[in-house]
Amino acid sequence: MTETIHAHATSPMLRALAMIAYEAGAIVLEHYTEEITARRKDDQSPVTAADLQSERFILKRLAQLAPGVPVVAEEDVAAGHTPKVGHRFFLVDPLDGTKEFLSRNGEFTVNIAEIVEGKPVRGVVYAPARDRLFMGEALAGAYEAFAPPGGAPDFAEARQIRARAPAPDGLVVAISRSHNDNKTQEYLARYNVKAFVVAGSSLKFCLLAAGEADIYPRHGRTMEWDTAAGHAILSAAGGSLTTPEGKPFTYGKAGFVNPHFVARGLAK
Repeated sequence: MTETIHAHATSPMLRALAMIAYEAGAIVLEHYTEEITARRKDDQSPVTAADLQSERFILKRLAQLAPGVPVVAEEDVAAGHTPKVGHRFFLVDPLDGTKEFLSRNGEFTVNIAEIVEGKPVRGVVYAPARDRLFMGEALAGAYEAFAPPGGAPDFAEARQIRARAPAPDGLVVAISRSHNDNKTQEYLARYNVKAFVVAGSSLKFCLLAAGEADIYPRHGRTMEWDTAAGHAILSAAGGSLTTPEGKPFTYGKAGFVNPHFVARGLAK
């Protein structure tokens, strides 16, 4: 039986973050139906008007929701504006999967995470072209809401999601559509893999959280805003994110650069 959200299962803060992500997703979709142009940032990654407008909206709303709490946002950092963070801050990727956005495959997301003492305690990942809104927080669990544009998510109808233990006949691996590499393939050679699920952006974390895949290794470069929201949701669903050596994955690191990682569903 599918479990839905009870009135007090999730905090008002998580639902507020989910609404901000949902409304930012509507901004992104406005650009998705138009001709899209992109420029290259200093790191050669693409950025579009959708990234910038979505981020401006999120920054404004977070300032109203949590005055004084630092926000580390991808495009703001790229522009040279990196706030000093303390025990609590937000990480924002206003359009995760810009390459997927440009190729119009629908696999892009809006990511917002709240970090406390280096840990992602709340996270929201919204895939506006897929009508899927994922959210999770420590102790309350992880949920998915059907969230088509043009209205508002019905949180009372959101279903609880849980990571799964791998099946005896092998693992389903979530891999990146745009960033697969040889090191990842070498890592997976030690496992019995029965199938691959290819996806862009933070959707890979959400597939693990929803019990649709078992493992997601990443040996390429990522930033904290790429992973924090998905990490929060996966942890709330019972899964884990660590370094390949099994060390804890924390936030607020120098330059907000991540080490390599492995995301997993439930252990056997």
